[in-house]
Amino acid sequence: MGINKLFNFKNVIFLIGVIGVLLAGSWGYKNLKFFLDRETVLKQIIHRLEADSRIAEVLVTNVKYDELQKKTFTTIKFLEYGTNSQPLEPKYFTFSGNIIQFQSLVIRFKDIHIKEAHKLKDKSAYVFWKVFMLDGKNTQEFEINPAFQIPSGYKITGRSDGYEGELWTKFWEYALDPKKADTMGIKNAQIEAPGTMFIPGNLYVVKIEHNGGIRIDVSPLPGILRGEAIK
Repeated sequence: MGINKLFNFKNVIFLIGVIGVLLAGSWGYKNLKFFLDRETVLKQIIHRLEADSRIAEVLVTNVKYDELQKKTFTTIKFLEYGTNSQPLEPKYFTFSGNIIQFQSLVIRFKDIHIKEAHKLKDKSAYVFWKVFMLDGKNTQEFEINPAFQIPSGYKITGRSDGYEGELWTKFWEYALDPKKADTMGIKNAQIEAPGTMFIPGNLYVVKIEHNGGIRIDVSPLPGILRGEAIK
């Protein structure tokens, strides 16, 4: 083999080696970015699950008696607060009675570790599921957040891939399956349904205890609001 040919052959081998290193580096970078990105999503979701104290407010906005049905219908305004403590779009529900309950998923964690960088301990997480009124065969219920989907107020802004949805699907599975829950460091997962009698003139604040369950606190509306139409 001539000197020129040997030189060219060595150049080709060197070039192939450089390309190989670049491709390997590119593959490594993409994989590193992929895992870091997923870790970021997981951290954000867990951050959104950390319980605040006030999670929703409820007002009676209308009470109307129906002569034909011989029933009194109560309309409530349900205002849920998102993970940034900002109110979400209000929802209105009308029931043929006023003893109303909120069905929620409450999860108490042992510990959650993300590569030892983030920890939740003795925290409660919650998701509003349904609002209902028991009345035998005439029981009424409305859905607040569909099961196995990302709950209102928890969506990470700017994400369009399916990973966030996959995580929430697993979250619902863990919440409803004690055996799976135990593998994820969930101490207890259960459905809670606190309720009360809702009457005009009161403000109902739904709260969650940081290491406990959901409760409803009741207080009279401020004097300035008395006699005003609540919209």
